[in-house]
Amino acid sequence: MQIQINIDDPVPQFAQLITQIKNAVQEGKLSPGDALPSIRQLANDLGLNNKTVAKAYSLLERDSVIQTKGYRGTYIHANAKENAAFDLNAWVRNEISNSIKACREAGATDSEIRIAFGDAMQDQF
Repeated sequence: MQIQINIDDPVPQFAQLITQIKNAVQEGKLSPGDALPSIRQLANDLGLNNKTVAKAYSLLERDSVIQTKGYRGTYIHANAKENAAFDLNAWVRNEISNSIKACREAGATDSEIRIAFGDAMQDQF
C-alpha cells in the first residue's frame, strides 16, 4: 500500500491518512491481520509529525478499522472492511443538520440554536 500525503490539500493530513487506509481496506489492499507500521515509522516515512499519525491511528481504532496490540504492533481489525464503510463524521453532520432543521422549523433563530448547542455540549462534561 502506497500512502501519499498532499501538503497543499485543504483536507487535514490526518484525514488524508485515514481515508487512504480505509480505501486500502475496502479495495482489499489491506486485509484483516495485516500489520501497519508504527506511528513513529509511518510519520518518518511520510514526513509527518508523530501526533498527526497518532491522531489518525486513534480515530481508526475508535472506528474498529485497526487495532493496537500494545507493544506487539498495530493491525487491521477483523471487521475492518465493514467498519471502514461507515463514516462517523458524516453521520454526526447529518444528525446535527436534521436537528438544526427541526429547530428552525419550530421558529428558533440561528443565535438561539448556537447558544443551545453550546449549552448542551457543556452539560455533557
